[in-house]
Amino acid sequence: MKISIRVNNDLSYDELLQLVSAAEAADVDQIWVSHDLLLRSAPVLMGALAARTERIHLGIGIMNPYTVHTTEIAMVAATAQEVSGGRFALGVSAGATDFLGWAGLERRRPMTTVRQSVTALRALLGHNDIAEDDLPDWWSSSFSLRFPPTSPVPVYIGATGPQMRRLAGRIADGALPLLPCPDLFGKISADIHSGLRDADRDSAAFDLPACIWVSVGERDAARRALAEKLAYYGQSFSPDHLAPAGLRPIDFHEAGRYARAGDLGKAVEFIDDRMMRLAVVGSPEEVIEGCLELRELGARHVSFGPPLGPDPLAALAKLGRSVIPALRSATS
Repeated sequence: MKISIRVNNDLSYDELLQLVSAAEAADVDQIWVSHDLLLRSAPVLMGALAARTERIHLGIGIMNPYTVHTTEIAMVAATAQEVSGGRFALGVSAGATDFLGWAGLERRRPMTTVRQSVTALRALLGHNDIAEDDLPDWWSSSFSLRFPPTSPVPVYIGATGPQMRRLAGRIADGALPLLPCPDLFGKISADIHSGLRDADRDSAAFDLPACIWVSVGERDAARRALAEKLAYYGQSFSPDHLAPAGLRPIDFHEAGRYARAGDLGKAVEFIDDRMMRLAVVGSPEEVIEGCLELRELGARHVSFGPPLGPDPLAALAKLGRSVIPALRSATS
């Protein structure tokens, strides 16, 4: 089974470097760093991490074509591919409406914008299976990067809703769907495969990680670490993402208001047990159990997302000692 780790760009470079080094030592396949607004720059971090690692694949998850033009995203991706020796992957999506609102940006025509951006990116980043009808209006046949990518860069779509998932299957190399509950993986996979069939694409070449949030550690501390993440990000989740868990973005409004003002102590008071079920919290054995359920639903790649635990480095060590070996042996 393929294993990846996702972290937020709120970590300092030193913290992130320790985490990535530990992930590489633990035989993790990929590490994805978010590019959330007003936190650290993931493209800068990618260059630094590429220089300090040898094997692990590195990804930005996600960038969006509203805050950065598609051509500049292509420049970032091709450069990161060159610097990393072919170990880079790019995640793209429309981004969260409220985060874009901080910058005074509207999320206009998200399906069309993502479809055109991802198609143009793949054309610029070394892929040949491009549908010209999906390219943006500004595209021309002579348009290309002034330096060729050292190898094609895989482009993933951060897909939460069914339409975006089908689009990912139709035009992307992978998807990064965050699971609000494990048993939704079957539905997500079906949406992806519908898009793959529509475009007559090879499903074996498509990477579909089952993206879950985990918090491993002593239960009270693990719950607190997760509650802080949910307070900050919960209201940015789409209604489609939260509905299977019986939640709505507005349910996170009060928690988000305090979290984004820096008062996490007050914010976590508004995170209830329903919200906590959006992640796996507790011991490595509980994480293994959840991952094996995903495997039974067809998952062949599991991605562990933040907070990982109250101490991310200690949590990664636990994942590396017991969870990852157990999943590898179960799928060998």
